[in-house]
Amino acid sequence: MDATRLIDPAFWTNPEPLAVGDSEMTAWVRSIVELEGHVLFQTSGSSGTPKWIALSKSALQLSAAAVNRHLLVEETACWGLTLPLHHVGGFGVVARSYEAACRLVEYTGKWDAARFSEWCAALGVTHVSLVPTQVFDLVQADLKAPRSLRVVVVGGGRLEESTGSAARGLGWPVLASYGMTETGSQIATQSPYLLGSPYHPAPLPLLDIWEVANDGEGRLRVAGPALFSGTVTKHEGGRAWHPRAGDWHATGDRVLVEGRQLTPLGRMDSVVKVLGELVDPEAIERELIGLSCEELKAGTFAVVAIPDERAGHRLIPVFEQAVSKELIARTLESYARITPGFRRLAEPVIVDAIPRSELGKIKRLDLISFSRL
Repeated sequence: MDATRLIDPAFWTNPEPLAVGDSEMTAWVRSIVELEGHVLFQTSGSSGTPKWIALSKSALQLSAAAVNRHLLVEETACWGLTLPLHHVGGFGVVARSYEAACRLVEYTGKWDAARFSEWCAALGVTHVSLVPTQVFDLVQADLKAPRSLRVVVVGGGRLEESTGSAARGLGWPVLASYGMTETGSQIATQSPYLLGSPYHPAPLPLLDIWEVANDGEGRLRVAGPALFSGTVTKHEGGRAWHPRAGDWHATGDRVLVEGRQLTPLGRMDSVVKVLGELVDPEAIERELIGLSCEELKAGTFAVVAIPDERAGHRLIPVFEQAVSKELIARTLESYARITPGFRRLAEPVIVDAIPRSELGKIKRLDLISFSRL
């Protein structure tokens, strides 16, 4: 898809719906009256079953305007597009450029940290959205940030404190954010006014268009004018349109809400029972990073919960081949000394590479299905 098409006013006034990246789905949704003026994005839930999230063009513009206000984007700014357009994160960048009437430039070709840095400097990029893997690459390459950059919004996962701090030290103005396809982009994002302070991954202030709450289990509920309209699912008999029910959307995420500050805690479906106790494998991953003095890097390992007849689940640490065996042994030994029995880890498994999505997220279902586990 050509990004320049999306900054043409004709696109935003055209009532024909668009399923991004799928002409067959686009043809089908045009038969659904309720989907006029909508853009649909494909996503997968915890079960791995694909579904399409429908967002009205007005919702996408409201989200873009809220992000621009929060990040102090003006007509003199330049949004840099580095994320794929068929993901709401990339599409949202284009929407922000259109809403602010500012410049948009697109990074093309395979991701390369050094080339990206040169591209930002050459084209005067002021605002850009990246995923944690890309920020990690910039830090590993010890690249200084171009002077033009004012904001680097980091989404699609948690940017660890060590990586964020190192990025800030190199001049990259990284700001942690939290969002989802169902909200058209960000729900909560750090303020540019925090760039003079030490980097911390949380808490994150809510954007002004969102209201949030916790249910009794800590599940995030969100309401606001940029919320999705509904979903389209595929099944053996074809496709089905499911309008959203009610003003509030119950997400699959656990969060801590304090006033208008939000701290992401992980997925609801990541929590498992071991010997009758609730355990969050993703929280163990963060603990292991701390015990390694942050030598372990997010995305190079994972803790996988495998069903077990006796204990409910077994917790298996999986490491990439490139991770030092001495570091693995030292970190796991430190963990074993302090953890209670129900949180103990099995013997580590070594794999060639941790499976990740194109945005760098760990494909946990793929890890669980590895035959050697």
